[in-house]
Amino acid sequence: MTKITVTLNDIQTASKQALIAHGAADWIATEVSHAIRVAESNNNIICGLYYLESYCLQLMSGRVDGNVEPVISKPRTASVMTDAKFGFAQPAFKRGLPQALETATESGTCAFAVCHAHTCTSLGYFTEQIANAGMIGIGFTNASAVVSPPGGTKAVLGTNPIAMAIPAENGGVAFQFDQSTSAVALGKITMANAAGEAIPLGWAVDKDGNPTTDPKAALSGSLVSTGGYKGYGFGLMAEILAAAVTGSVTSLNVKGLKLADGTPHDLGQFYFIVDPTTFSGDAFWARLASLTESVAAQPNARLPGANRKEVSEVSIDKGLWEQTIGLGQK
Repeated sequence: MTKITVTLNDIQTASKQALIAHGAADWIATEVSHAIRVAESNNNIICGLYYLESYCLQLMSGRVDGNVEPVISKPRTASVMTDAKFGFAQPAFKRGLPQALETATESGTCAFAVCHAHTCTSLGYFTEQIANAGMIGIGFTNASAVVSPPGGTKAVLGTNPIAMAIPAENGGVAFQFDQSTSAVALGKITMANAAGEAIPLGWAVDKDGNPTTDPKAALSGSLVSTGGYKGYGFGLMAEILAAAVTGSVTSLNVKGLKLADGTPHDLGQFYFIVDPTTFSGDAFWARLASLTESVAAQPNARLPGANRKEVSEVSIDKGLWEQTIGLGQK
């Protein structure tokens, strides 16, 4: 695999060009391409350019609507809903976020739902925006069923990630995490399979429920929850909030997220937005500082997502970059 160095500006520009070439509106392509840029800058390769070709094919087939205007509503005093109307999640979130933040400022909290959307890929991309606005952001979403319950053999849940981002007192993000409730993301198994590599024990089971290190057997079987029953509980929580609360699709009914044709993803995202000073005032910042200092005092410890270095270019697969350029020349 040949690697080349590409600037993040070029990644965003080429991604936007590819999306527009396949039918996305300019403002929608801007939002989605920015999410791709951020994923690549964080070395989150599964949520970056890896998804671009499928976005383009799904725009062509109509599986995702690249021109729809999301509909924003306020069902109750501290609740904001964005109906993505089978469009991309990133622009739907962008349209609804200002009212959600305003609601959290007025009420102390806001339940923010994004309904009937395309896959959001990186959930932390959204909670980070909430934290950058000075609020605590906690997010949940689901995906196609690949995780079986402990002791079971049939997948019922997706990788169902949970993300949380905490604001820093003087702006920016103090720390954040974005993690699947499965032991690993499905993409890591598909990549291991493509590379002919074994996977660690504890990632998946085969079709009979037996632990396996064979990625082919894992793909014919199912993933397992991180931490067994504990992760399973969090996966169920994400499923209820993302699917049942938003009225979007359950993991059992989500078709392959990268398939070119088929029904729209119809996925939901649910966010708790919390003003961190509502109850404790400036004591919140004091407690956060105490926690931060206690972790920083340990040489090999850090808060998740803290002290992240900004980069302007990244190393990516040459073939993937050539594919990206080609998609924009349609």
